[in-house]
Amino acid sequence: MEWRDQGILLSARRHGETSAIIEVFTPAQGRHAGVVRGGTSRKIAPSLQPGAQLDVAWRARLEDHIGAFTVEPLRSRAAVAMQDRLALAGLNAVTALLAFCLPEREPHPALYRRTEALLDMLGQGDVWPLAYLKWELRLLEEMGYALDLDACAVTGATEGLIYVSPKTGRAVSAKGAGDWADRLLPLPPVLRGGAGSDAEVAQGLRTTGHFLTVHLARDLGGKPLPEARARFVDAFSRRL
Repeated sequence: MEWRDQGILLSARRHGETSAIIEVFTPAQGRHAGVVRGGTSRKIAPSLQPGAQLDVAWRARLEDHIGAFTVEPLRSRAAVAMQDRLALAGLNAVTALLAFCLPEREPHPALYRRTEALLDMLGQGDVWPLAYLKWELRLLEEMGYALDLDACAVTGATEGLIYVSPKTGRAVSAKGAGDWADRLLPLPPVLRGGAGSDAEVAQGLRTTGHFLTVHLARDLGGKPLPEARARFVDAFSRRL
């Protein structure tokens, strides 16, 4: 069993004396793990940083074996991320969420393309947080938790939508909210595709964070959401 693809490194951990086990996200293979022989060596280890773009070839005797990777680095994103605290926090949030959410060996080509484009924007601090928020929306959609923000769940109106139901993920208008307004999540225009301020992006992250934590993580066995996501939100909020 073997295949070759390009992908994004999600994680790497030591395995034995000289090897490493890595997880990569590729368009055709999804999240896939394997052993890199000599992965802790001075030659290979610097290339195995989360977010790195790799050319990978995987081989195993049987399909359900963990198998072994040979890797060729294409480009590193660590250098850009290390120069900016927010960029580093964002990179870690993306790779940690993908490792947390994605089922093994299930392709998500659309999400992969969105992820690669997002990581290639690292360092563009003026636009990256909004791009990240839109990426979280796509992640929720790919995992089966898409938000329905086109019309009010109560009145059917398409105007004046300012809330999101924390249970259903559907939009709610000011009129439709009534006495329940204080129990609803914010729906800033940026969640519906518009541009907006950093404050509106922060509101959007509060809403997507709810569905990541309360719905997605719960359905994955109640595991806590990776702390890397909270660190990114905290780093972003400090610049508001």
